[in-house]
Amino acid sequence: MEIILKQDIEKLGFKDELVKVKDGYGRNFLIPRGMAVIANSSNKKVLQENLRQRAKKDAKLKDEATKLAETLKTQIVSVAVKAGEKGKIFGSVNTIMLADALQKAGHNVDRKYITIRGEAIKQLGKYDADIRLHREVSATFKFEVVAE
Repeated sequence: MEIILKQDIEKLGFKDELVKVKDGYGRNFLIPRGMAVIANSSNKKVLQENLRQRAKKDAKLKDEATKLAETLKTQIVSVAVKAGEKGKIFGSVNTIMLADALQKAGHNVDRKYITIRGEAIKQLGKYDADIRLHREVSATFKFEVVAE
């Protein structure tokens, strides 16, 4: 069955995208929760008109995301945490901490678009993380975990 997504859904697609899913997933999960609509001819026409109107706005957002990605590639974000004597962290670094550190650095990003590479971070040091800034723009940035 073909559906039109009304919001971004992880591992399925982005908002206003036409995707094929199994009938049960579409009818029993996505459509009742308001995440998608059936892709009939009238809904497809509405989608095309919406995409046409939003094309210029989307190009501007993509340019901004590309500039932010270039900035993040050259910048090292610092995350301050409580740590013991041998560099062991109390707890672990998560995406919430990274989003807060990025916001302090002047970049407003949503934490759900950040993924930390590898396992949980429980030591001081330098690490990499991936961030999705736009549908077509992703970046890798470096961050450093330091003791408070």
